[in-house]
Amino acid sequence: MAFRRVPSWRRRTAGLALAVLALCAPVFSAGAAPLEWAVKATYLYKFVAFVDWPPGALGAPGEPVALCIVGPDPFGRQIDEAGAGQQIGDHPIEVRRLRQATRGSGCRVLYVRGGSNRAALAAVAGEPVLTVTDGGGGGVVRFLLTRDGKVRFSIDQAAAAANGLTLSSKLLAVAVRP
Repeated sequence: MAFRRVPSWRRRTAGLALAVLALCAPVFSAGAAPLEWAVKATYLYKFVAFVDWPPGALGAPGEPVALCIVGPDPFGRQIDEAGAGQQIGDHPIEVRRLRQATRGSGCRVLYVRGGSNRAALAAVAGEPVLTVTDGGGGGVVRFLLTRDGKVRFSIDQAAAAANGLTLSSKLLAVAVRP
């Protein structure tokens, strides 16, 4: 039985395909949950660009803008990776993980998940904070999962106004109507 020599371009192509599959295997096996959190992490950073903040709310030029996660952190490193190098004008964005939200914490974006919503939202009520919730009610922005597993969001303009925030019409146009 004679063996045919496989052309080198086919060996390279097969090797490249196997390498891509090996790199993607964790994503495929991990299911939709990690993708959901990666999308939400990206949204958190992108929302900031579509908010008009009251004068002085972001602090002095160069001062970091705090994106705070209250309670258990579902994002892990994904939120840090999504935000690497992100800025609002001349303000770098910095992630803070908090056990609980407090008035005057300096958070400009506050993400709360599940049962900690009510207390966290009450703590920053009236402050220039973009509150983002996941599960439960309240907040300026609420993440939603569609039946087909896509991450969407709705917006409560009254909550934004109560916190002194004005949201861009571009952001409002892509939000789901509750």
